[in-house]
Amino acid sequence: MTYDVDAVRAQFPSLAAGTAHFDGPGGSQVPAAVADAVRTAMTSPLSVRGTVTDAERASDVIVREARRALADLVGASSSGIVFGRSMTQLTYDFARTLAKGWGPGDEVVVTRLDHDANVRPWVQAAEAVGARARFAAFDPRTGELTPDDVAAVLSPRTRLVAVTGASNLIGTRPDLKAIGALAHEGDALFAVDGVHLAAHAFVDVEEIGADLFTCSPYKFFGPHIGVLAARPELLEGLRPDKLLPSTDAVPERFEFGTLPYELLAGCTAAVDVIAGLVPSEGDRRARIARSFAAAEAHEERLRKAVEDGLAALPGVTVHSRAGRRTPTLLVTFADRSAADAHHFLAGLRVNAPAGSFYAIEASRWLGLGDQGGLRVGLAPYSSDDDVARLLDGLDRFQRTA
Repeated sequence: MTYDVDAVRAQFPSLAAGTAHFDGPGGSQVPAAVADAVRTAMTSPLSVRGTVTDAERASDVIVREARRALADLVGASSSGIVFGRSMTQLTYDFARTLAKGWGPGDEVVVTRLDHDANVRPWVQAAEAVGARARFAAFDPRTGELTPDDVAAVLSPRTRLVAVTGASNLIGTRPDLKAIGALAHEGDALFAVDGVHLAAHAFVDVEEIGADLFTCSPYKFFGPHIGVLAARPELLEGLRPDKLLPSTDAVPERFEFGTLPYELLAGCTAAVDVIAGLVPSEGDRRARIARSFAAAEAHEERLRKAVEDGLAALPGVTVHSRAGRRTPTLLVTFADRSAADAHHFLAGLRVNAPAGSFYAIEASRWLGLGDQGGLRVGLAPYSSDDDVARLLDGLDRFQRTA
């Protein structure tokens, strides 16, 4: 299947400015179709959802279409899609709700690999009710987090296991299916942070066994909003704090206040852009699968080119080493700071940021402290020219020591 990166890039107006973007893990560029969908929604008659007026019905249609689109993206039921301000907010909300059923002696398992949004909410919710958090460690030499690493901290009192689908810092993709099976053997819930994974891979929440799966559309061409996918029957059994007159229906029970209809319209458009990255037939879910297969092959080819180029530069260490990972590389320099590299590249209009990117546990576990490294993130719109500019820029950076 041919992947036409020029046709993909033509959909992103911001790329015409000439900057090479390796900052996608922090938020992707936005296609014109998504911006158009947001604008159309905001300039059309809208009202609080209902069935009486045209404006009420238009808002309702936007919400229903967005739920179906995100369900198609991750392989979930549309009635299990919950929208929130961000993945962090949703995780905090669900941690507090689930913790109502925890108490002293209970445990939750988190990992050293995760973004803090899939660590701290669970830790703090557990501590608030007298429960305990246990950390699964990954191998800092290889970047691998194995099922055995998780199994080592499970116990009969484990109530929830929270694991990243892919590290936003070094790209590691743990074996989610195996880890989910371990969690379920002990009747624990399995919460997957899919924010980084959903931007690079075809996701099937049922196959991986995720009870809770979170993602952020702004990482895959959409607006700034958070999404949680769960089995509707699981949501039916959870009772969040909410306003008295607000609906008790699922999934609306977990959505506080009026939804941002214009952003939901943008989410639907973003999923449709993903489904159309390569021309194909079939329903949207099938087209998404084919698009991700082609985009992954494209990103993998470019990742290898970046790694080969970095290997030729003296004093450069690449910390992304797992056997299965996203096209996301964390780089440090023997005698220069990653922050200096970030600033140098920015002067060449090559965007590759530096830091620990809220993966503070992972950065510290790698021995990088809170400073982290230079993160190079490829995206479906990345090109060979982008890669050449990055490598040339890093070569020049090294020579200016």
